[in-house]
Amino acid sequence: MTTILLVDDEHRMLDLIELFLSPLGMKCIKETSGRNAIEIIEDEKVDLVLLDVMMPEMDGWEVCKAIREFSNVPIVMLTARSDKSDLVKGLNIGADDYITKPFDEKELVARVNAILRRTSNGKDQSTITYLDFTLNCETYSLNYQDSTSPLTLKEFNIIKALISRPTKTYTREELLEIAWDFETDTDIRTVDSHIRNLREKLRKANFPTEEFLKTAWGIGYKWN
Repeated sequence: MTTILLVDDEHRMLDLIELFLSPLGMKCIKETSGRNAIEIIEDEKVDLVLLDVMMPEMDGWEVCKAIREFSNVPIVMLTARSDKSDLVKGLNIGADDYITKPFDEKELVARVNAILRRTSNGKDQSTITYLDFTLNCETYSLNYQDSTSPLTLKEFNIIKALISRPTKTYTREELLEIAWDFETDTDIRTVDSHIRNLREKLRKANFPTEEFLKTAWGIGYKWN
């Protein structure tokens, strides 16, 4: 059974989301505390986290950062704010998607199913290798020689596309469709934000990023 961790300080919102997801056969764990949510992820198998931004004591940004220190579980941020800077901030700290409240039931279900589908598909092939790079589809990490870097779900999907066809140049639109899976009003520049974060992450892990993750000016990106 798929397990979804719902984190929101409003019980009404937790109950509403559970009402949307439980008929689909998903087990919902409801938590009002960010600190408790982190402990749950450490102790239990969780397939997806729906995480509210505005919470007391420890807000969603802090919780997301803490989770990313030890887990690559997919995280969808929930917020009543529609500011684009919030979207960018969420992506920068490791969130995989972002939904603005109030949200439509069909949109929420579609986003959850899309992320779970990509997670499942990513496990069909355990590793993808190109030269000294190995993409692990079970741990969602990229290995280069003796270095390893954990990836968020969207980073994983982008890298998987690029490394699977290293001579192909992907447009931003193609990468947006691959990483987000369904039509949204997501700004195309979100792809650039993910690539920028990915380059910095790999650089810190001593990957030769400049030699492989390249920009095709005016088009998009390619691996070689």
